[in-house]
Amino acid sequence: MPLPGMCLLAFFAFHRPVCTGSLHAPATFTHWTHLHAPDKDTPLTNLTRDALGWKPFYMSQLEIEELETLMPARIATVHRARVVAFSEIGTLELTLDPGKSAGEIAVGDWVLAAPVEHRLVRVLDRQTTLTRGTEYHSGEKQLIAANIDTLFITTSCNADFNVARLERYLALAHDALITPVILLTKADQTDDPDSYVTKARALGRDLEVVAINAKSPEVITHLAPWCGKGQTVALAGSSGVGKTTIANALTGGNAATQTIREDDARGRHTTTGRSLHHLPTGGWLIDTPGMRGLGVAEVGFGIDATFPEISELADQCRFRDCEHDSEPGCAIQAAIKSGAIDPERLKRFQKLTRENRQASETIAQARDRSRKLGKTIKGALAKKRR
Repeated sequence: MPLPGMCLLAFFAFHRPVCTGSLHAPATFTHWTHLHAPDKDTPLTNLTRDALGWKPFYMSQLEIEELETLMPARIATVHRARVVAFSEIGTLELTLDPGKSAGEIAVGDWVLAAPVEHRLVRVLDRQTTLTRGTEYHSGEKQLIAANIDTLFITTSCNADFNVARLERYLALAHDALITPVILLTKADQTDDPDSYVTKARALGRDLEVVAINAKSPEVITHLAPWCGKGQTVALAGSSGVGKTTIANALTGGNAATQTIREDDARGRHTTTGRSLHHLPTGGWLIDTPGMRGLGVAEVGFGIDATFPEISELADQCRFRDCEHDSEPGCAIQAAIKSGAIDPERLKRFQKLTRENRQASETIAQARDRSRKLGKTIKGALAKKRR
């Protein structure tokens, strides 16, 4: 069983060679380094676990035996049958045991690894998980990234700006309990950037909105509050909005960028896979490819949090199953008539709610089929043994 915090502190008190540092202070695992030194060609780092984003939440999941024999590492990239992870002793390339699927592992995950065997032993519970519903309602949600503190939802001050798409991103972030920040790029290329800022701020209470020129050196200063030591941010948005340019500014890299089509401001994919990058400010950046499909599934809380002016009034409707259309005693329709709620916001809320309900039902049905199939297989194997 995982140890409670006090037991872990007691463990460290009597096993000082295992770890230098306290539960909350930066630590270097000299004993682990001695036991599990990586190959000589593996690049080393001088990063502590705290600098990698380690928190007491992850420590509380470890057992004494795991503390003595395994190495915590953070997933940097995910491939078909292997992953690359960052650790205190360097970059590790880890294979997956039979039965483990790469689709169950996300960039940003914390894992326990056996570096000598180059094995990923187990994935620790996530503090936050960013997912999206699949476009074709296959019954599975797609992992985007894990253990994110802030989601930079990126769009441009041009034809790419779409409030409905921004609300989808906000719903996913709110449901995952990730702080959303809307970045408005290409603010230098429009005569009226303030109008875009006003429209974006209308999409949530106390919603942070930052208008930037992605090529300006001031980007680092504007985004510094969310990029401090151990903090993890993720970039999300359509192709062509400047995510790679922002990533280059934050990391000091020089990844190639792509031009956009002038008629509809759409771009081509520059980033083709998710990856974790260290920031000079001490934080971490997860870069994601542009996502054309952004379905929602099992994010009812996130939708309510994205439309608080609607969800808070829903309890005042006369009927519990009110659809907020023409039912008598609808508090939301009354608010629309008084001008307190934008009718277009209600339409988008209803659309997302319907889509979420249908997708959630599809996922529930798929899980039920999987359970039944598992029982059938177990029954057949039991008969075979008789």
